[in-house]
Amino acid sequence: MERRRINTGGSSDSDWEEEIGDDPSALPPQTQDRSHWRNLSAFWLLGLCNNFAYVVMLSAAHDILRTETNQTSTHNVTNSSKYDCNQISTAAVLLADILPTLVIKFTAPFYIHQIPYNYRVSLCILTAAASFLVVSFSTNIALSLLGVVFASVSSGLGEITFLSLTAFFYSDVVSCWSSGTGGAGILGSLSYLGLTAAGLSPQNSLLIMLLIPALLLISYFILLLPPSSLPRWKFPDGPSATRMSDQRPLLQDSPLGLTESGSHLTLSRKWKIIKSLLKYMLPLCIVYFAEYFINQGLFELIYFPNIKMSHSEQYRWYQMLYQAGVFVSRSSVRCITIRHIWVLSCLQCGIATFLLVGVSYLFLPSLTLPGIFLIIIFEGLLGGAAYVNTFNNIAVESKPEEKEFAMGVACVSDTFGISLSGAIAIPVHNYFCGLS
Repeated sequence: MERRRINTGGSSDSDWEEEIGDDPSALPPQTQDRSHWRNLSAFWLLGLCNNFAYVVMLSAAHDILRTETNQTSTHNVTNSSKYDCNQISTAAVLLADILPTLVIKFTAPFYIHQIPYNYRVSLCILTAAASFLVVSFSTNIALSLLGVVFASVSSGLGEITFLSLTAFFYSDVVSCWSSGTGGAGILGSLSYLGLTAAGLSPQNSLLIMLLIPALLLISYFILLLPPSSLPRWKFPDGPSATRMSDQRPLLQDSPLGLTESGSHLTLSRKWKIIKSLLKYMLPLCIVYFAEYFINQGLFELIYFPNIKMSHSEQYRWYQMLYQAGVFVSRSSVRCITIRHIWVLSCLQCGIATFLLVGVSYLFLPSLTLPGIFLIIIFEGLLGGAAYVNTFNNIAVESKPEEKEFAMGVACVSDTFGISLSGAIAIPVHNYFCGLS
């Protein structure tokens, strides 16, 4: 047993000392109840808000490209194609939505700890709002893609920030964060589908979604109860920063009442951690490669011409049903955990291969639309399960002093897979749309 100082509400006036052992249940009831539930709720909302703009931009990809193409071109170069195609693949929106995230995730784990959390979150809020505004008022494809880039910066910086932040709290906030990101998928795609179906233009629908950056601000700055020793506004200051990191800050809601900052880890130790995580990162990368190759490379080409729904409406439904599957599986880690992520990657690659063959030989429209819907839902279930179980496994297995870095660096794997899929989806789109 040892005596440690516990912060029960984020205020120094409420600090008190309690003897605790290695059992987190020894923490005071105040921490386990009110503040803990507030933090769980806050992380769910943070996940929702962080991924919302990213999801909406992908759901609107077909509309963005079709609207802008109709405004700037007097003819469609793909009219002679046996596929109903935009001039530009929706993968172009995917790349604009993911490449800035990839750059951030590849580099941030090596410097992000120098930037206080409040500055990072503030930038996420501003760029999310900018994304909705720029795309809404855009008059050409280049400006629309710039707005999508803002959404990517917000989502990428937010993901590495909030996943790193989970290291300072109980590990169950990871499941709430993951469920929230799944909620962003279903609520983002469903809200866009619902608003456009109700008669609003895509541009006005995006303006309504400016409520999301405001909710992000409330969730982080008001609802969340951060520990007093979390680096929020103050930048590290030379040697004193090193001394602070060596003091093992005692944090409000982390396991055993404390965690270590990852800022003191040496470069060699960071590389060692990365290599130990490859058993999870590589399968997750493959899952997301196959998943987004389907979503942005093949969805547009899976078209049922003789039904009441237009091509754009079918595309929106594909995106919504995919996100529904993601939401269910990202919220399932309390019910079922999966350690062998490679099984999920094999199944996802199987679905991608089947749909690619179906698009190539045009036999998918001979299937029923509900059959395609079920395949898409299953695809979403696999992707969400891979994500939540990867980060849950890392959170459980990582050492306390390595957890913040491990959670931050692991999130590059899904982004890398998505980026590869976007790069390959564009020539695949051009190939099929060039067939007559």
